[in-house]
Amino acid sequence: MVRLLGIDPGLRFTGWGVIDVEGNRLRHVENGVIATNSADSVPDRLKVLHDNLHWLIERLQPAEAAVEETYVNRNGAATLKLGYARGVALLAPALAGLSVAEYGALAVKKAVVGTGSADKKQVEMMVRRLLPGVEVIRADASDALAVAICHAHHRASARHIAAGVRMA
Repeated sequence: MVRLLGIDPGLRFTGWGVIDVEGNRLRHVENGVIATNSADSVPDRLKVLHDNLHWLIERLQPAEAAVEETYVNRNGAATLKLGYARGVALLAPALAGLSVAEYGALAVKKAVVGTGSADKKQVEMMVRRLLPGVEVIRADASDALAVAICHAHHRASARHIAAGVRMA
């Protein structure tokens, strides 16, 4: 069994989700959102993200982490702030000694829903189907669980390839 942490970074809300993977079985452990106060300075908000991710990693003891890649939009300032949060999301697990994988939104949607054009509601529906009984507070947490599920699938495929197993 391996425990995976998925992170959907954002400066206002950073979603996180933890799953256990054993073979092809997925089990929900916990999920949530780290919220920062937009009235605080950016460095203070980044510290909140780091401290909370550090606390989660120490408490839940994941073996690996996966972070959703940043998309670029027309608002350069918003993209830059998202990049800051993503940097913390990559750094916190790396400082804890975890390997950190990165996945684009299209790859996550394709791994969880089967198509890269899925919307947030479809992703959340499939997360609920793949992790029966899960209660998700916000879409950010659902997206983080989807990142963890995506990592579980990619991880399994990589193991099969390394072992020389032919997939039908």
